[in-house]
Amino acid sequence: MGQSSAFVIRGAEILDSAGRRRADIRVEHGRIAEVGEKITSDLPTHHADGLIATPGGVDPHAHIEQRSGMGLWNADTFETATRSAAMGGTTSVISFAAQGKGERLQDVVADYAARADRGAMIDYAFHLSLSDPDVPHFEADLKALIAEGHRSVKVFTTYNIALDDVQIARILEVTASAGALTCVHAEDDGILQEARNSLLSQGKTAPKYHAEARPRAAEAEAVTRICAMAERLSAPVMIFHVTCVEALEAVRAARDRGAPVSAETCPHYLFQTADILNKPGLEGAKWMCSPPQRAKTDQLALWEALGDGALDLISSDHAPYRFDETGKFSAGPNPPFPDIANGQPGLETRMPLLFDAIISQGTLPETTFPHLTAQRAAEVYGLPGKGQLTPGADADIVLWDPSRSYTYGANDLHDNVGYNPHEGRTVTGWPVDVFLRGNRIVSDGALTTEPGQGRWIKRSQT
Repeated sequence: MGQSSAFVIRGAEILDSAGRRRADIRVEHGRIAEVGEKITSDLPTHHADGLIATPGGVDPHAHIEQRSGMGLWNADTFETATRSAAMGGTTSVISFAAQGKGERLQDVVADYAARADRGAMIDYAFHLSLSDPDVPHFEADLKALIAEGHRSVKVFTTYNIALDDVQIARILEVTASAGALTCVHAEDDGILQEARNSLLSQGKTAPKYHAEARPRAAEAEAVTRICAMAERLSAPVMIFHVTCVEALEAVRAARDRGAPVSAETCPHYLFQTADILNKPGLEGAKWMCSPPQRAKTDQLALWEALGDGALDLISSDHAPYRFDETGKFSAGPNPPFPDIANGQPGLETRMPLLFDAIISQGTLPETTFPHLTAQRAAEVYGLPGKGQLTPGADADIVLWDPSRSYTYGANDLHDNVGYNPHEGRTVTGWPVDVFLRGNRIVSDGALTTEPGQGRWIKRSQT
């Protein structure tokens, strides 16, 4: 069928927050024009009998073509990352425009925007990742960018780009008044330093010690502190990558008090535990991420929180580093765990893993799948036209074959990372056709789009 501006998808089972029902979808001019039973139209037809239609995935947390705080470029360009995302059923992504020390925010955004404009195959937006609020004109620049549609920022409480509480409070005051959301990587840096130094002094340097070096107490303490700041300043925050029971309890308590707090988790915390780091040699480095994976009891608590709404959504936190000297081992062939780049790829696997868990296995009610992977992210981050299958919305649609099973291989993703952290896992339910604004960008599992087809999403007030 190729790239068609007007057509009808017939016979699919539509799955959205209203439930599952058999219906047709009429698409015109890149938008959904009509949803209903047996739509009368002489437009070209895409037959979807036996398939499930969901909104295109919205992944609001991915590191693309970005330099880390360690000064290391990650493995993916906007072309390779968004190609991978499309193949996994994701049609919108929010990555980071990451400020370096001394850089003005407008220059940072212009640089990332040019990169994305050249390479992106899906639609995109940016979080403004803030590391130096002392540069000249910082507040004026931040307010101007928010007004232009960059309506979220990110701050860290750890790493060499951490901000202190006074700086974070200053940013929260700006974002609250300007109608933006502040996202936080919340781990207490003092607790992390103490745990890391203790392990290194005992000669415990292997990747398996990474989890011990980032204890749950560090996450819980920082999450509690950020929630209190958000409440005091009436400033909306998003707690990134919640991993453990204690952090969940802090989020629940804050929300129960009426604090403007949202929170997410990621597939690696739902499907992996800290045991995965305990591999021979340096093999465990493939799965190192921060915060680290926790225990089975934490996984169960995360699933419960996704079901009852204490967690809003699931992002990938795609952080791609190759398992070689350009990535994980950039510090040398036998680095201690603090010198190993943190992160794993996830843009392509997020949606199939969750389709399998939620719809095929029934871990949660099936309506939570489109909600957690698309709709809620579009709501929280103010992405107009995204995350829903309703008239007037962008025609971002994924058609899933619920009976097709696939076992992930060692290096079968379409990014530039070179390994699949879910190797050996079988998923049932597969994205066979993916539409972005009515253009079919994946057809029967094959990519049918080109770099530069993605568009920047100007966001409304959160």
